[in-house]
Amino acid sequence: MLSLTGRPSRLCSGLSRREFLRVGGLAIGGLSLPRLLATPANGKARAKSCLLIFMDGGPSHLELWDLKPDAPVEVKGEFRPIKSSVPGLTVGELLPLVSREMHHFAQVRSVHHDVNDHNAGTFYMLTGKHPADGSKFIQADSMHTFPPIGAVMAHLRPVEKAIPPYVLMPEFQWNNGVDIGGQKGGFLGAKCDPFLPGDPSLPDFAVPGLDLLPEVPVDRLAKRNDLRQALDSAIAKRGDSLAVERMNTFQQKAVEVVTSPDPRRAFDLTQEPPKLRERYGTDPGSDRAIEARKFGGLPHLGQTFLMARRLIEAGVRLVTVMTGRRIDQAWDTHRDHFGLMKRSLCPPFDRALSALISDMHVRGLLEETLIVVMGEFGRTPKVGQITSGAGAAKNNGRDHWPYCYTVLFAGAGIRAGSIYGSSDRTAAYPRENPVGPEDIAATIYEALGIDPATEIHDAQNKPYTLCTGKPIRALLG
Repeated sequence: MLSLTGRPSRLCSGLSRREFLRVGGLAIGGLSLPRLLATPANGKARAKSCLLIFMDGGPSHLELWDLKPDAPVEVKGEFRPIKSSVPGLTVGELLPLVSREMHHFAQVRSVHHDVNDHNAGTFYMLTGKHPADGSKFIQADSMHTFPPIGAVMAHLRPVEKAIPPYVLMPEFQWNNGVDIGGQKGGFLGAKCDPFLPGDPSLPDFAVPGLDLLPEVPVDRLAKRNDLRQALDSAIAKRGDSLAVERMNTFQQKAVEVVTSPDPRRAFDLTQEPPKLRERYGTDPGSDRAIEARKFGGLPHLGQTFLMARRLIEAGVRLVTVMTGRRIDQAWDTHRDHFGLMKRSLCPPFDRALSALISDMHVRGLLEETLIVVMGEFGRTPKVGQITSGAGAAKNNGRDHWPYCYTVLFAGAGIRAGSIYGSSDRTAAYPRENPVGPEDIAATIYEALGIDPATEIHDAQNKPYTLCTGKPIRALLG
């Protein structure tokens, strides 16, 4: 195992006719895509695209990546480390398939920050900007908040094809009554919002808006689009030009997408061999009403990862995959921590991630794709330790812990099989080479060929530095 610190590492459904006629006041071919897109709610590039796997809720580094087998039982927990494909590098026993693929990954074991809140912590990690907003934390995106990396990529690296530049799957992550911050376009506007395809593991999955209604052929669509543009121009002269401009953006995207075969192919999982789909993990028909944290598992994860790979192949700049939309945040294991990790969370994650990384390697996609695996924070070093209002079960829960946790990188020239930074003997705080969310963001931008010091501007043309962190040079090679 290679340590990047220079020192030895210490291991421990269909559209109704009414919907068809409602889009933008004048239907353009029966598309639901415009509204879907409008949901409010330089160095040399090593990577063409980025796949960001966000383990929302806060995954436990102590059970996955940074185990401490010599620590007291209330720290090390119930699971043991196992060998991986990298000599001297261990992972948790709940990841037997991922353990065989660790030679593709680099770990940063010294990530830390001071935000103990899910929404604000997620915003921090997905934007690289601290979520402080006066005396409060940012909880949701607005027209004033800093945009996430995906929105920045859509702004700075637009794609020439009809394929969306920024996709988030399966849908916006939600918590405490709002869509969590760090997912939408922020001050870059709704034109940089992600495309939301939905859950590809469902048997009747279909991305809304990718097909014309039978009675609307392409030539008729073009005529309707010309008429809509003329009407929008007239409406804009009477006021509300900003709203018209925003709607035009989405509708134009919809026209481009619906008249191109590329997006339809990218979202069509039936083109994949059944054995490969099974390797990623399919849903045999689980009860989707049961939350992940009530042992409902993550039945969507495998097919979502597979679609993410297809979207990267099709040219999407950044794909973000979430894991806990179904009512709860999957990795937020305040109670039944060990049971949930063993039965509900790790089996589908282990299967999906191992299949993804192996599949992308075989296809040659790792050479030009940066993969990042992270959450908003980790879990408490001690079982039963309380750090938030949600608390932790005395004998089987771990609470929020942003003060030290692990982020994984793979692909795009990342020094695979390596570790950067380390934690102390209980994985509570960084022992060496501490890294903040700003540095994680800077590393991603650097790998994508974007100078972290680049300026972007809000609607009032006010400049903002993209990122104040420093790329982890040793990681990038």
